[in-house]
Amino acid sequence: MSRTSSLILGLFLGAVGLVSCGHGPAPTDAPKVVARRTLPQEALVPAVQPAAQWDFKPQGIVWTNAALAALEGHAQPLVKVTPADVTEYCPAYPEASPSRRRAFWVGLISALAGHESTWRPKVSGGDGRWHGLLQISPATAKGYGCRATSAEALKSGPANLSCGLRIMAETVPRDGVISRGRGGIAADWGPFVQQRKRDAMAEWTRGQSYCRD
Repeated sequence: MSRTSSLILGLFLGAVGLVSCGHGPAPTDAPKVVARRTLPQEALVPAVQPAAQWDFKPQGIVWTNAALAALEGHAQPLVKVTPADVTEYCPAYPEASPSRRRAFWVGLISALAGHESTWRPKVSGGDGRWHGLLQISPATAKGYGCRATSAEALKSGPANLSCGLRIMAETVPRDGVISRGRGGIAADWGPFVQQRKRDAMAEWTRGQSYCRD
């Protein structure tokens, strides 16, 4: 073997030795470790739920999600409107983001449900004329185009809330108020006509983070 060949062979064997000891480039057929982007745990769950008076109920989160879904769908007019009396209920509302506005409406109807049904989805009142969380009559539900139009259907919490928000999404923009002058929600729900109950609902919503400046 020539001197040049010996030198080349020596360099080659030295390179192999470095690789085997981990000091050289990894073999091309070695498995590659690919860094995986791990999402933070909070990204795997919905955004923080807005505070609602029914939060203590086992079905509370279901009702909140149903209300939020309605507010992102057929009840969007509620989110877009700024009622003339809204600062009585939510001082931060006029400048609030859409998500905070939706949170307010969820909080408000949860307070209304407390007065109407004490958060009992299966209850019927008015001698069997009104049903569910927001005590809606089948005739009213039909008149506003709700999907739930029977007593039994209105006893589903999510369906009842969806219907209630459909009604409010028509009456609040129509009258430009939540309750002033017995318009808006007060046109269909008595607690907004009664000052004591109206004040209690307004006091509660004003105290929530989504309504504070």
